[in-house]
Amino acid sequence: MLIAGKQLSLGSHQGKNQFVNKTATITAVHHHNLVRLYGCCIEGSRLLLFYEYLENKSLDQVLFGRRERHLDWPTLLNICLGSARGLAYLHEDSRPKIRHPDVKASNILLDAELCPKISDFGLAKPYHDTKTHISTRVAGTIGYVAPEFAMRGHLTKKADVFSFGVIALEIMSGRANSDTSLDREKIYLLEWAWSLHESNQSLGVIDPNLAEFNEIEALE
Repeated sequence: MLIAGKQLSLGSHQGKNQFVNKTATITAVHHHNLVRLYGCCIEGSRLLLFYEYLENKSLDQVLFGRRERHLDWPTLLNICLGSARGLAYLHEDSRPKIRHPDVKASNILLDAELCPKISDFGLAKPYHDTKTHISTRVAGTIGYVAPEFAMRGHLTKKADVFSFGVIALEIMSGRANSDTSLDREKIYLLEWAWSLHESNQSLGVIDPNLAEFNEIEALE
């Protein structure tokens, strides 16, 4: 069986015991659209995590990499919906419930059938229903971070949904959330998409390389 490994710095965590306990908890979180965490290993000052191996790497590599792979509309829609299901599971059905601190295209991995699986949620902070948000250091990625998270460090389900919305636009448009090689009005994807929406031209954001797409599904 192939596995993927990731090395972490002990300095980024409170201690080995907390790391082991949290990893043990997350290994019990299973969903078709979440990357499976098999376990961990501590070797001196190094912390190692072991995940299931995903053949098609990350979504950003598929969409924007040097070897761009043009996907058809049904495949893109399935990637979008599958990612949404995985995120919804973390928010509503996993035990403990989890808010992901860094939802982005590079944290969505694709298996051999291009089924999406959310990764890097393992060391996110669990939360309880009684809490409206988690106050934490902003650790997200520019372009995906929700305003309230960037300004106040309040990590909420809404912050994750905002980040997912950016990914959905990237999937439909076939471009990254910022691209300085484009015309000035198109550099920032969210601004451009909002401008198109206000002009009743929302479908203008769709990737021109798509041979065909479902307009109703795209607008939803």
